[in-house]
Amino acid sequence: MKNPPLDPWLKRYNNILKESDSFYRNAARRLGVPECALWLLYTLRAEEPPVTQKRLCQQLLQPKQTINSALKSLEAEGYLTLSAGEDRRTRVITLTEKGAVLAGQTADRIIQAEQGAFQAMEPEEAEEFLRLYKKYVERLEEAGLQAENQD
Repeated sequence: MKNPPLDPWLKRYNNILKESDSFYRNAARRLGVPECALWLLYTLRAEEPPVTQKRLCQQLLQPKQTINSALKSLEAEGYLTLSAGEDRRTRVITLTEKGAVLAGQTADRIIQAEQGAFQAMEPEEAEEFLRLYKKYVERLEEAGLQAENQD
């Protein structure tokens, strides 16, 4: 059976997406941290405290087990603490002084690069990019639901 032809737009999009993924993967490697740890540190820097494990899972769209493993590793290395939250099932994550230094050397550099990329665009370009990308994701989700309903 022959593969369906890919639209040239889709090929270009996939190449751009792979370049973006590669940037973050390579950045994590160059910065000397696992990619999941980089995203945890990033989220802890970007979100208003308190940040809980549940909120990390929601923000990063990762399974609880993946987040828990990365948190345990960072906790064991002294980069963060896990403390009780509002109830006994909620765990609040706080960077230690050592963790804040690591975040400054890793996640903060990614945030600065991203901010620089947006600042290099005209405000209208940045707004249009975000608007169109959001529209694409919404259409993709709609198409995914339609495909599921056809089964």
